[in-house]
Amino acid sequence: MRSMALVLETPLWRARKQAHRARLEGMIGGYLAGRRAGRAHPVEDFLFTYYGHRPGRLMGWHPGAGVVLAGARDFGPAYKDTPEGATLDLDTLLPKRAAAIGWIRDLLAATASRPAHLGCFGMHEWAMVYRLEQDEVRHAAWPLRLPPEEVAAVVDRRGVRCSHFDAFRFFTPPARPLNVVQPTREGQRDQEQPGCLHANMDLYKWAYKLSPLIPAELVADCFALAREIRAVDMRASPYDMAALGYPPVAVETAEGRAEYAAFQRDFAARAEPLRARLVGHCDALLARV
Repeated sequence: MRSMALVLETPLWRARKQAHRARLEGMIGGYLAGRRAGRAHPVEDFLFTYYGHRPGRLMGWHPGAGVVLAGARDFGPAYKDTPEGATLDLDTLLPKRAAAIGWIRDLLAATASRPAHLGCFGMHEWAMVYRLEQDEVRHAAWPLRLPPEEVAAVVDRRGVRCSHFDAFRFFTPPARPLNVVQPTREGQRDQEQPGCLHANMDLYKWAYKLSPLIPAELVADCFALAREIRAVDMRASPYDMAALGYPPVAVETAEGRAEYAAFQRDFAARAEPLRARLVGHCDALLARV
């Protein structure tokens, strides 16, 4: 099914492109300056190492499918020129991307259909260092807030309730049997739930995987939320990153667990409309196939 293209006049799409870049520069300009200086950042590096979308691609602007950029020519390799202007070449893109779009759509819709569970208290990060010594952990340059034996005691006492496979796969071997569920890649669609910090952070992954078929502003919205979630994820971890400006959320205490659950509720509420927008774009794209 085809639909009429929306034509964006030149001043409008140029203003949107400029605003998008300025917004991203405000979020990651400091990070990029640090990277050029050779400084590692254990919180923000994750957004460009674990998530494989380079900063330059993130700052690139796309209007999404079914939009003509009036007066534009040679806008990019995914575009074709028309008498009115440049537009995404959907006849080429959609047949190649339809299966992936459908998979993403079904995962997001399934996640949205479930109630949010808020009882994990960030123990996934603790399970990733369970029974390891300081020099064995992933961020060994940053001290643990508690001695390794106390970290292990917290995990033993609290248990682990992680439903997200891409967090679970980084658990240490002795931590994996402690998880009340055993997530798998094959079962991902049936296991993810909207209270999970990582499932909500992953909205950024699904958004950039849908690029350039969705508006860049939506990708940036998902990135902005992922950036906030990543900060809380590491604040609730057993690492001490207060020197970087990340005061701990001490989930080993009742007060810290209440604070973490409040963050979860807030992130789940803010992720809900983003997830719905992504599903809506997927549905519209699939209707064009």
